[in-house]
Amino acid sequence: MLRNNRVVLGVIGADVHAVGNKILEMVLTEAGFEVINLGVMVSQEEFINAAVESAAGAIWVSSLYGHGEIDCRGLREKCYEAGIGDIHLYVGGNLVVGKRTFDEVEKLFKEMGYDRVYPPGTLPEEAIAHLKEDLADESATD
Repeated sequence: MLRNNRVVLGVIGADVHAVGNKILEMVLTEAGFEVINLGVMVSQEEFINAAVESAAGAIWVSSLYGHGEIDCRGLREKCYEAGIGDIHLYVGGNLVVGKRTFDEVEKLFKEMGYDRVYPPGTLPEEAIAHLKEDLADESATD
């Protein structure tokens, strides 16, 4: 049983890639989650405000234009400042500019405080399984 099935979803920064965002909204909803979809060109503050207002269990950040490394830096710290430091942070897409292995990218984002990091081409079902697992673990400790 999941205690919190609310997820804030959006495409961060100046990124306008909307198709994947709509697909994620659809599959998350079909999987039983209540999705607060902020759309594209979402600031860190908008993610945090929506998560606070909805008491969300997770924030899902997408970035496809390669500037995720810049746009995503500091989000975990801002979550702590807003009193939601323990919220689950997920990020996926084309997150960096240049050639780096996914292991390098994953390490970078985990160091930034993201719980789960997904490369381009990850099937939504994989991330949804992780979300269910993470939120179930959370409710088991309450």
